[in-house]
Amino acid sequence: MFGGEMALRLLLDHLAYAEHDEEAWAQELRVLESRCAFNSLGVTGAFKTVVPGDYEYGVASIYAEFARDRGWLDVDRTLTAEEYASIRHEVNAWATQDRTLTEVREAFGPPSVLFGGNNPLYGKTLAYTTERVTDPMICFHLWNGTDPGTGSSWPPTYNEPILLAVRCGRGPFKDTFTFTPQGSMRRPGTA
Repeated sequence: MFGGEMALRLLLDHLAYAEHDEEAWAQELRVLESRCAFNSLGVTGAFKTVVPGDYEYGVASIYAEFARDRGWLDVDRTLTAEEYASIRHEVNAWATQDRTLTEVREAFGPPSVLFGGNNPLYGKTLAYTTERVTDPMICFHLWNGTDPGTGSSWPPTYNEPILLAVRCGRGPFKDTFTFTPQGSMRRPGTA
């Protein structure tokens, strides 16, 4: 919320230095670049290729995966192995319909980490994770804003954020997304 991607990068630079782990951080940036989750505009640039606008909440979720792997991320709740397996099993079919923030919370409970504020009018990412760092985080990317060509930036189009995509995994960046119908419609280059 305060400083965007640059603030996240500086924080991780400092944590890596303090932990004498600069090489792991440098390696993580190389891995992100090889997955196309990081480009000349950082993670922000990678997100611009798959979701509309400047989606800073998704950006934070990418860096949080590294922080979690290093033991630097405190989560509000961890899923049991059974809860995690259940979400992984049903999420792709579940995301074939348009969903809202309320529906995500009702279906999967409170998130492990909330990226973004509590104001229901703004976009955010809800992440779900277990204690095992080998289990990739499951991230629900929610958006709210105004449609292109409306001429106004307020009020947002929806009463609460809508789900654009669910992201999980550490493969090629674009392949880790499952898009809802609204998410598919709003993808860059599809308008």
